[in-house]
Amino acid sequence: MKSSLVQLFLCIVTITLFSCGNADDDVSFDLNQGELGEGQEADDCLNFGDNDLLLSIQEQFTSAPSKVSILFRVTDAMDNPIAGLTANQFTIFEQGRNDDCFNTISASESLARISPNSQVFSNNTILVLDLSASVLQGSLDALKTASTSFVNNVMPTTETDASQMAIYWFDGEDELHLLNPLTSSIAELTAAIAGIDENISNDPSTDLYGAVLKSTAIAEGLISANENQSGIVAASVVLFTDGTDQASRFTEQSALDAVQNADSNISFFTIGLGAEIDSQILSEIGKTASAVAANAQELENTFNQISARVSERANSFYLFEYCTPKRDGSGENNLVIQLTDGSLQGAVQTRFDATGFTGGCQ
Repeated sequence: MKSSLVQLFLCIVTITLFSCGNADDDVSFDLNQGELGEGQEADDCLNFGDNDLLLSIQEQFTSAPSKVSILFRVTDAMDNPIAGLTANQFTIFEQGRNDDCFNTISASESLARISPNSQVFSNNTILVLDLSASVLQGSLDALKTASTSFVNNVMPTTETDASQMAIYWFDGEDELHLLNPLTSSIAELTAAIAGIDENISNDPSTDLYGAVLKSTAIAEGLISANENQSGIVAASVVLFTDGTDQASRFTEQSALDAVQNADSNISFFTIGLGAEIDSQILSEIGKTASAVAANAQELENTFNQISARVSERANSFYLFEYCTPKRDGSGENNLVIQLTDGSLQGAVQTRFDATGFTGGCQ
């Protein structure tokens, strides 16, 4: 009996130590928030140290005669998007089968560049407006002005399928009403907003949690519809309300669970108005960013704050391309891309196959 107890104790100790080792690995992974995508940490031989910036590889591919293309997203350690980066902030390192560590590849000689990502990346914004009785009777004009400003700030002036927006609205009904379908036309979106009047709703209540669930499902649908296509699709749900859920059709927890369990390429933003909102709930729903306007006069400015965050996220995706010096016969090669932004740095490592590569890349 005593021997059995000793064996049991040793097993428990062994399992505990093994579990702790795994936990350490998990913690290390969580520090990068799982945002390295298809990539991994840069090799220790480069001595870069900890990442201040995270480069999350979304897609990568090669093309003749020797071009390497990497689509990735850049954030800081708090998952804030980093926009406006240029090619000269990136350094390329390659490691072939004859290299002990990595060699620096000249950015100028390799024609490294940040290329338009419209062919491989598209961003869809879902604007969801609370048009319950309190909004229609008290702040409709301010909401229309703010929403129009939001559209103008987020949508590019040149129409492109890579950036589209749809507008929905909700009241107390068990329905997320479509105001305007997904489009790249600013004129179409602003005309739809201009057409909103105080008679649009037949139910004065507020089905906030239903709106969260339904808009999340729409965003998930946009992502899943493109799973088998080349390129990356991201979505942003931007929800405005001036109150709390009054309809009680759905639970608070179901709405929060939908947001937390949503696809990682879906961002959630919330905009609140007035003193009757629950700012804590709105911040949990708007897990990417949340803002509150104290009154209708502040509403446009608050919408503009969120529009800046939506644009930053969309512009934090980069298509980085360069011409590698590796040629046919070199096989699989390791690649590290390092980014420096002021005093911050981040790097990601991946691999590419140079089979068939020749000179002449431009």
